[in-house]
Order: sequence, then structure tokens, then C-alpha cells
Amino acid sequence: MNKKLNPALFGIKHSNRDFSKKTNWGKNQFNSSFPAALACFMASKSMDLKYIKINKQLKIEHDYISANKLFGENYNSDNLYFAFERDYAPFQKLVIGNLPRIDLVTMNSSNSKCLRGIEVKLTALPDNSTCEREENQHSSEIVVRPDTIVYMALSIITAFEKEQNLLQNNFSCFYKIKDWTDGINVLPHLKKMIKVMDNLLTIDDDRQSPLIMQPLWKTKGKSAVFADNCLDIFIWSDFAFTRLFFNVAKKELKKNRSKISRQVRSVIWLTKMLTDYSKENIVDHKKIIDELSYNTKNDKAFSVSGRVTYPYLKSQEQIKPRVLKSQIKKIVLGGGQHLLSPERRLDGIIQNTPNLFDN
Repeated sequence: MNKKLNPALFGIKHSNRDFSKKTNWGKNQFNSSFPAALACFMASKSMDLKYIKINKQLKIEHDYISANKLFGENYNSDNLYFAFERDYAPFQKLVIGNLPRIDLVTMNSSNSKCLRGIEVKLTALPDNSTCEREENQHSSEIVVRPDTIVYMALSIITAFEKEQNLLQNNFSCFYKIKDWTDGINVLPHLKKMIKVMDNLLTIDDDRQSPLIMQPLWKTKGKSAVFADNCLDIFIWSDFAFTRLFFNVAKKELKKNRSKISRQVRSVIWLTKMLTDYSKENIVDHKKIIDELSYNTKNDKAFSVSGRVTYPYLKSQEQIKPRVLKSQIKKIVLGGGQHLLSPERRLDGIIQNTPNLFDN
């Protein structure tokens, strides 16, 4: 049976992953490669991706973005190359040392130009915090890596890169902080940090760009059973994604200023990176993440439950994802499901759902 397998994922013709090999169907690989294939499949069906942005009042707005625009190239172009888990080279000039890896970099294979760096957050719908709610109020938990904050900072810096004076005028007020590693020195500036960042993001909302891909896979409540309408994709802009931790930090600021939570720490990290760039034209991202820990592990930047994400995702696509369970067999191709290692919920459900790949 294995000799007849020709495993592949829809739309991913050129990639640094060889999908004929089982090692490229592991839990970590599948979590980024399947969403890319899902986006290609949606493009083939003329489905644009939901795009979460902010306006000049810092309010969330929903729009749509095509997979072609997200990737920077037509999804079925022979020039489109998917480079998974590599650095986004255009940002290298902004940092000291090596860039961290990002989940997906799209490239033009004809000239090796990097087109887009994309962080992928594959999320289950509903999560534990919303599964007991009415179905139209289901939402997903998001867990954010420190590297995501780094890429968000560099993306925002790039939006204002040619206006060094603007960045200096906004962030020079933080030059006086002598020891950023001491929370006692930093916390008194938190309210100002939030205000400065908010002001920067409202200067021109046309500068925001897509950064985070959040595919949703929906089950029937808490069960390990796909809903009939089970897959969709939300894209977050770099500006909009700040709201997930800034709005939490604002609430915490009113309650307790003696402890630095993960969300508050992420605000500090982002502010420190932009402050350093405004002053030095470069960011030592690794030093910032390592040294500004505030007695909390750096295994993740922060996480937010579905109760927090619901207002941001609330939409028809969140209630009823557009890609059907019956269409998964058109995305996972050539018997690829047999190579999955079902250590994560999505892998396991795809592999163990009866008749999912029957013709």
C-alpha cells in the first residue's frame, strides 16, 4: 500500500519540505504546511481570507485579503516557493545577530526574492473557555511565541523605517530608563508606553500589513469530531495583533501595577525594541527577550483564551467556517493522511475520522 502513496498538499508545488517523506508530516510541520495548503485551496475556490485590521480609532475592522495578495504571488504560479521555518531575510538589516525563524516565508523562485513572512497560529474552535457557550459565541485560544513579538516589532519598524525623526520623537521619552531589567524601574512608564504605541499606530492605518495567519478548525463542541463546516482562515495585520495584549494590559494596569504579567511584558518588549531602533537604528532582540523576563519563563510571550479572542473573531466565518469536512480530501492528497503522526488533535482527527478520504 505504501508503494502507491504519492503524498502531497494542495497548491504547495515548490517547497523546502519534501512531502513524500514521513518526516515532513510530523506535528510541528503539519501545523504550518496544512494552513498554507488550505489557503491555496480557498484561493482555488475564489474564497478570500478574513482580514482583521484596525482603524485610526484603534477599533477592529474586518476586511478580506486574497491568498495571492497574502503570499505576494499567485497561489498556482510556478514561481511561488514556500519556505517553512526560516528567517525573513529583509528584516536581517534591522537586528543584531541572527533573526529567529518565522513559520512561513513565501518567495519568488525565479529571483529568490522574499515576498512575505507569515506567523501561523493553528487554532481549535471552540476552546475550553467557550465550548459551553452558544455556538455563535465559540472562539479559539491563541498562544503567542516571543519570536512573534520580534517579528511584529520589525514589521512595525519597517512601516516607519524611513521616518527616523518620527520614531525618535515618539520613543525618546524612554531613553531615560536606565535599567529595563528591573520591573520597579519600568512599570511607572507602562501607561506612557501604551499611549505612545497607540499614537504611533493611529498615524496611518494604511501602513499595517498582514503578519499572522490564524486557521480555525471547528469541532462539534468538545468532541473530537469535525463539524461539517470545519475550516477557515483569519489573517491579522501587525497593527491589529497588538490589540490582543495591549487591551489586556490596559485592564491589568487599572487593577494591579506591582506584577508584570505576560501581556504587560509583551508591551514592554515591543516598546523596548522600537525604542532601541529609534535610538540606534538596530534591535538586539535576543538580549531583550532573554534579559527582560521579570521572573517569568520565556517559553511563550502570552496566551489568551477564546473569551478574549471572541470579539476580534466574531463573524459569519467564525460561526460557520466555509471549507467543508468533505473537502479535506482535496487538500491532503495522495494518501498523505497515512503519514500523519497524530500527536496533536487536528492530525488525529483527520487520520481517524471514518470515511473522510473515501471517494
